[in-house]
Amino acid sequence: MIPPRQQAMFRRLIALLAVLLALTTAAAAQAYFPTPPDTPGDDGVAQAYAQHLSHVHVEGSGVVLKLLPDDTEGDRHQRFIVRAPGGERLLFAYNIDIAPRIDRLRVGDGIRFAGEYIWNRKGGIVHWTHHDPSGRHVGGYIEVDGRRYQ
Repeated sequence: MIPPRQQAMFRRLIALLAVLLALTTAAAAQAYFPTPPDTPGDDGVAQAYAQHLSHVHVEGSGVVLKLLPDDTEGDRHQRFIVRAPGGERLLFAYNIDIAPRIDRLRVGDGIRFAGEYIWNRKGGIVHWTHHDPSGRHVGGYIEVDGRRYQ
C-alpha cells in the first residue's frame, strides 16, 4: 500500500504530465496546421502573404498573367501565374494527373480558386486546387468562365 502523502504527490505528478502533454500536442498541431487567415475570400491570400503563412487553405480570385509550360517531372502539373486583387503574383501548380487540364485557360481570364497557399517573396504558390482521391486533404478547385475544375 502506498502512503497517502506519496499518493498525493503521484496524483500531482500525473496531473502535471497531463497538462504538459496537452500543451505539447496543441503546440505541435499549431506548427503543423497554422491558423488560416480569419478573413474569407480574396483577403485570405493577402493576409497569408502579409503574415508569411504557408500550407493554409485559401479561396480567392485573380487574373491570369502568364501561361507556363507544364511541369512533367513526376506528377504532371499545368502551371500559370495569376495576379490576385492585392497585387500578389501567384504561381499555380494544377495537377493534371488527378484533375482535367484547363484547355480554355487564356491570359487575361478571371478565375476563382480554392487551394493550399505557400508563401514566397514573389507572392506565393497555390496548389491542391483539385480533389484529393484519397480523401485526406482539403480539396480545391479552379473556376474559369463559370466552369469548375477539380
